[in-house]
Amino acid sequence: MRILHTSDWHLGRSFHRESLLAGQAAFVDHLVETVRAERVDVVAVAGDVYDRALPPVDAVALLDQALARLRAAGARVVLISGNHDSALRLRFGSALFDAAGVHVRTAPEQSWEPVVVDDVAFYGIPYLEPELVRAAWELPDRSHTAAISHVMGRVRADAGRHRAAVVLSHCFVTGGQASDSERDISVGGVAHVPLSAFDGVDYVALGHLHGRQRMSETVRYSGSPLAYSFSEVGHVKGSWLVTLGGETEFVPAPVPRPIGRLRGALDDLLTEPRHAAYEDHWLQVTLTDAVRPKSAMERLRARFPHTLALSFDPVGAVPAAQHARVSGRPETEVTLDFVREVRGEPAAPEEETLLRQAIEASRVKETMA
Repeated sequence: MRILHTSDWHLGRSFHRESLLAGQAAFVDHLVETVRAERVDVVAVAGDVYDRALPPVDAVALLDQALARLRAAGARVVLISGNHDSALRLRFGSALFDAAGVHVRTAPEQSWEPVVVDDVAFYGIPYLEPELVRAAWELPDRSHTAAISHVMGRVRADAGRHRAAVVLSHCFVTGGQASDSERDISVGGVAHVPLSAFDGVDYVALGHLHGRQRMSETVRYSGSPLAYSFSEVGHVKGSWLVTLGGETEFVPAPVPRPIGRLRGALDDLLTEPRHAAYEDHWLQVTLTDAVRPKSAMERLRARFPHTLALSFDPVGAVPAAQHARVSGRPETEVTLDFVREVRGEPAAPEEETLLRQAIEASRVKETMA
């Protein structure tokens, strides 16, 4: 049997206000092509299908198309909810979908009820909030380890009835490498789950962490199909193609636009030929000029039109003088002093006019509130 393991689609997500829908649609095209070319039997989607509980309508439409196309390409689909999804909303129509070969698992009590394909049992463990299952399952503590261990005990007890067992789970396995784009799941208790919790099955398709990772030969994260933060520079995105009883290989996904980070003085960034390779990238830029340049973003975008994030880390700047007295001074004076300190020169006359107008408007608004 051939399984395509993917996760963390986050349909509806943007990247620093840039829409990713076209890139996500291209990833769906890639999945469908892979299913056909590799004769995939089951596509396993390990959670965070949407980016938020109430997804935008175009994200819902894309998921609708994706499931229909994957099924038409010949694969069954097993899909679980992640911590970004609304389990109740994602569950809508799931009883009907089962009959069509699309198996959506979002209810905790379904975790040990397998989807059986050619005598291979697929156990879909959705994201489990420990506080919500602790009482019903009489867990010993409020932790993800307790919740996953309870489910895996039930899974192992059932798995022997089948030729092989595959688990889908959305969680943070101890030792996994996080990025800046995952939402913290520690609110509901201790977040990490030990790798040993997943012993005793043939393959574990993990979701939640956005970088592909091999936790063991049979326990892996596929990672997200696109980069969702600049901390993912250097990630190779895609899916794991798993042949039960055989090899597992990674299938890279298309890159709609590469991401990158640049650091340096503005003039150097604008003139150095070696930066030409970044002109089509989504960029995070850190400027090191001792004095903050005027119109920095506009000037950067003249060469790097897809610059999305800009920060300043002055090198060699003289520390700004600390003012002993702020309280009681006019807001305009304090604001203009701030501009002078961070820039190394006073505000231009038109800038000073805008600042005065903004301060006056704020004062009027507070008075009328």
